[in-house]
Amino acid sequence: MALSMPAIMKTTAARLSALYLLLFAICAVLLVFYMTSLSARMLTGQTQETINDEVLGLARVYQRGGLPLLVRVVEQRSRQPGANLYLIADANGQILTGNVQSLEPGVLEAEGWTTEPFSYRRFGEGELERQRNPIAAPNEPSQSEVQVEGEKGHNAIALVLRLPNQMIMLVGRDLGEPERFRAVIRRALTLALGMMALGGILIWFFVGRAALKRIDSVSQASRRIMGGDLSGRLPVTGAGDEFDRLSENLNSMLARIATLNEGLKQVSDNIAHDLKTPLTRLRNRAEATLSGKHSPADYRQALEATIAESDQLIKTFNAILMISRLEAGYSSESTSRVDLAASVRDVVELYEPVAEDAGVTLETSVQDGFAVEGNRELIGQALSNIVDNAIKYSTDSTAKPTVRVALDRVGSEIRLSVTDNGQGIPDDADRARATERFVRLEKSRSQPGSGLGLSLAKAIMTFHNGRLDLLAGNPGLSVVMSFPERKDR
Repeated sequence: MALSMPAIMKTTAARLSALYLLLFAICAVLLVFYMTSLSARMLTGQTQETINDEVLGLARVYQRGGLPLLVRVVEQRSRQPGANLYLIADANGQILTGNVQSLEPGVLEAEGWTTEPFSYRRFGEGELERQRNPIAAPNEPSQSEVQVEGEKGHNAIALVLRLPNQMIMLVGRDLGEPERFRAVIRRALTLALGMMALGGILIWFFVGRAALKRIDSVSQASRRIMGGDLSGRLPVTGAGDEFDRLSENLNSMLARIATLNEGLKQVSDNIAHDLKTPLTRLRNRAEATLSGKHSPADYRQALEATIAESDQLIKTFNAILMISRLEAGYSSESTSRVDLAASVRDVVELYEPVAEDAGVTLETSVQDGFAVEGNRELIGQALSNIVDNAIKYSTDSTAKPTVRVALDRVGSEIRLSVTDNGQGIPDDADRARATERFVRLEKSRSQPGSGLGLSLAKAIMTFHNGRLDLLAGNPGLSVVMSFPERKDR
């Protein structure tokens, strides 16, 4: 898919890149200009300080030897390499000595520091100009003179003083060094900003292009998912960036939605198949009762059987609703500290008469001090379902039927196990299916039940961040409820 510049401009990455580039460029320009101005002011201050020192030295020379000594010293200093500007002129501004041949008009008229840099020409520059332009007319002004008159060429600042005899002395310094410094800074600034702008544009383009590609792939996957393919997932590149984190979270959400939809489908199918039989029995019983003449005792027995069947159906629907709520991660049940040992004793005490009537020995091995974070009623419900199943399916044991409830710690987990010595579930695949809704491995269906007991126990353990495992008891079956240990704060 081709990406145009307007499309890239609409991306957040490109806009942020442009904003950061603009802010950085403004800050860089302001900083460089500030440093340039500060450096120029420092150089100008140093220049003025140097000129003041020169003027003080010449003033002492003038006081010591008058004008003749001052002229000799000025001529001597003028011939030194890299000398400052020196000039002595008469009262009318006619240059008498020094290393300055011509000045910008008006420089010698005001006493003190020159208000602005002025143009000048040193001695010898006119000869060099004529050597470069030998065909120029003798009376034609040289290029250097034209530059001075046009306020171009060398620039300088100076201190102009009037001597007691009305003669004029000028001491100055060329501004070539500060000017060259400014030129270097300007060239460096231009180059730096140009490279920064080019790099910013390239980064802007490629970052925006990559972001758009990632978003397009996410959009395509989203369209497939919205089309009904819930098995589809958003792409994850493995870069670990914000796009990957978003895709991983959305993929987890899609997996959760797929699981809930599959659960809803299973519930619908199970209700359609497994609840059809008891509803049919209710209808047939009512129809048989209404047909013919029966005694009041027969009618009463039919109504009692209908009520019992209806109660079982209500329990089944309540279990289905509870499983759905727990698997969806939502429950109005509150959680608190639960003493598992106390819960086990309560359930065992409740089922001791049932086990005694069935001829089953109910044993316990429980120690105090095992606490988890959870809901006492839900944990009791799960344990009751498991103990009830163990009692029912241990009666076919070849030895003395026995159910043993044990509570212990294994590593960082608290395990509550219910073990019987019945026939058990020898096949691993059948043990995995036993926790599904409405699954009853007993082919004869001689034992009462709806096939939701272990499903509800599994949902309760998931709600408590634990797990439910079905293990071979050799003989029998061991159902293990594994809880994460509660950390007291």
